[in-house]
Amino acid sequence: MAPANLSEKLFKPKFKYPETSTLVHRVNNHPSPVIHSALEGQTDPCWYRTINRLMWLWRGIDPLEVEEVLSRIAASTAEHTDPQLLDTVVGYRSGNWVYEWSNQAMVWQKKAQEQEDAEKASEYWLKAANFYSVAGYPHLKGDILAEQSETLAYKAFEQAAQHSPYRLKEFTLPMEGTKPIGGFIHLPNIGEAPFPAVLVCGGLDALQSDYHRLFHSYLAPLGIAMITIDMPSVGFSSHVKLTQDTSVLHQQVLAQLDKIPWVDSTRVALFGARFGGNVAVRLAYLEPRKIRAVACLGPIVHQLLTDAECQQRIPDMYMDVLASRIGMNSASDAALKVELNRYSLKTQGLLGRRTPTPMLSGYWEQDPFSPKEESRLIAASSADGKVITIPSTPLYANFDRALKDICQWISLKLS
Repeated sequence: MAPANLSEKLFKPKFKYPETSTLVHRVNNHPSPVIHSALEGQTDPCWYRTINRLMWLWRGIDPLEVEEVLSRIAASTAEHTDPQLLDTVVGYRSGNWVYEWSNQAMVWQKKAQEQEDAEKASEYWLKAANFYSVAGYPHLKGDILAEQSETLAYKAFEQAAQHSPYRLKEFTLPMEGTKPIGGFIHLPNIGEAPFPAVLVCGGLDALQSDYHRLFHSYLAPLGIAMITIDMPSVGFSSHVKLTQDTSVLHQQVLAQLDKIPWVDSTRVALFGARFGGNVAVRLAYLEPRKIRAVACLGPIVHQLLTDAECQQRIPDMYMDVLASRIGMNSASDAALKVELNRYSLKTQGLLGRRTPTPMLSGYWEQDPFSPKEESRLIAASSADGKVITIPSTPLYANFDRALKDICQWISLKLS
């Protein structure tokens, strides 16, 4: 089925869709503080969502298009669930977050369908995928419109791969008691299979397709393949609730890597961003014989999960994401704090013990999500640990440099 027809079918009006900001009903929640975070973007009193310009730019979205879409949302006079928040327009119509970002995706989808040059077509399909992904952000459970945009994001992503100079392989692996795990393997165009590989452990508010740039610009030039799956309760893994065993899906992938012919199961490293760092570090303890190295960026492994004051400094949207992932949509902040404490790797008795797995962790000064002590604890817990400090200005250039340094470090550990 053509993506254009699929979008018409998915978004065909059926009933009054729930608006994203109303899906989590935390009791005693606090007003969002003003933050500026490299990986999360910035908060604004007029927006429910954090506006993540750096990551959207990094994925390949033009900043001018971002402002154009945000302007259309801000200008809407349609019904809002909260008149103080611009991105709370009810229903799939002009001004609604999903509607406006999906409309921009369709612009690039149309350009891709009309493009005869394969490389350009791939670029345009990828832009469409990125816009559809932002349409579904932050990917809360039960957000029907967001789930439909996620479907379109993956359709566009697969179309981009068909025109790309790189090969993309889909895989499914069985998992006892639930549906199979679905993911992608990105293969470089230099070298020969089986390739050394990086298994990505992403953030809780992102799709696995959002990490294509990590492969294209950083891993592929080094001849390293990239394996991705969605985090629990997101995308292809939406049927799996996030539990204290945060690494269960990625551990299953590691256990069955020998079934995937394109990668060398003896030369695998993990890359974890934000909560994905929790998954990656956890596996450094549980699967040291299967992992050559672990690299983290702004990891969430202890303090945010145990410190109430730290949680007060986190945007309301991100606390909603955490509550949504672990199935506590109507819990009080106090109950949520008790539950989140169990997700701390220090509380679980892992972090702080020595592991033979080499671990690197990068952090930004004054990061409300991941203080420097978090990265230092990770490095100190490894027999071969390393910490990198990432300067905040210039933000994009230093983010790019940090990723290059991290991927070079991974390459050395895989050699």
